[in-house]
Amino acid sequence: MAIMHLWQAVMVDVSERIQQVEERIGQACARSGRDRRAVKLIVVTKSASIDQIRAILRLGYNHLGESRAQQLRQVIGEVKAFLAENPGDGFPSEVNWHMIGHLQRNKVRQVLPSLSLIHSVDTLRLAEEIDKVARNLNLKPSILLQVNVSGEAQKFGVPIGAATHLAEQFATFEHLRLCGLMAMGPLTDKKEEIRSCFARARDLFIEIKGEKLGGPHFKELSMGMSNDYEIAVEEGSTLLRIGSAIFA
Repeated sequence: MAIMHLWQAVMVDVSERIQQVEERIGQACARSGRDRRAVKLIVVTKSASIDQIRAILRLGYNHLGESRAQQLRQVIGEVKAFLAENPGDGFPSEVNWHMIGHLQRNKVRQVLPSLSLIHSVDTLRLAEEIDKVARNLNLKPSILLQVNVSGEAQKFGVPIGAATHLAEQFATFEHLRLCGLMAMGPLTDKKEEIRSCFARARDLFIEIKGEKLGGPHFKELSMGMSNDYEIAVEEGSTLLRIGSAIFA
C-alpha cells in the first residue's frame, strides 16, 4: 500500500510539473504566432528516478534525452525491462532516445543502434566515426550539427563562422542524415543575451536550409532548456530539451 501511495505521489508531482511546462510552451507559441504542434518536447531524464520516468511514459511522452553515453545505456535498459513487464497498460510501445550531450568517438558503437537523434555532433572526426559505425551496422542515423552561438569557451559546438562549411561536409556522408542544428543559450540571466544567441542560431539554420545542404530532412532546430525554453520557442526552436523543470 505504501508503495502505491509513493507511486501516486510521483505521478501527481510529475504531471503537475509537466503541465506547467506545457502551459508555458503554449503561451510562448501564442506570443510568437506558432503552432504548438511544431515544437517537440524532449524530456531529459538524467536527474530522474525510474519512477519519474515511468510517470512521464504514462503521461504519453516518448521522446527522452540523455547527455552521457553510459547513463543512456543504463536508462534504456531499465525502461526496456519495465515496458516488457508492463505491456500496454497505458505506456507507449516505442521510446525515441535522443543523445543531447557530448558524444565521445569511442562510445558511438555502444549507443548508436538505440538512438533516434544525436543532437551534439560538432566535429568532422565524430561525424566520420558515426558514419563508419553506421555503415557497419547498416544504419542511417539522424544527426544535428551543434553550434556554439554564445562563444563561451566551456561549451562544445562549432563556431558560427565555420558551421556552414562543416554542414557541407556532413551532408556528403552516405550513412548520415543531417537534420538541423543544435545550440545552447549562454550561462546568464539576461534574457536579451539569450534571445540574441537563439536568434543567431535561427538565422544560421535558415541560411543553411536555404542552401539545401541537408535536403528535405533539414528541419530541426534544437535549442531551449529548463531555464530558457520560452525564449527558444519564440525564436523558432522545434526541439526543447527539458529536465529539471519537470523533475524535482
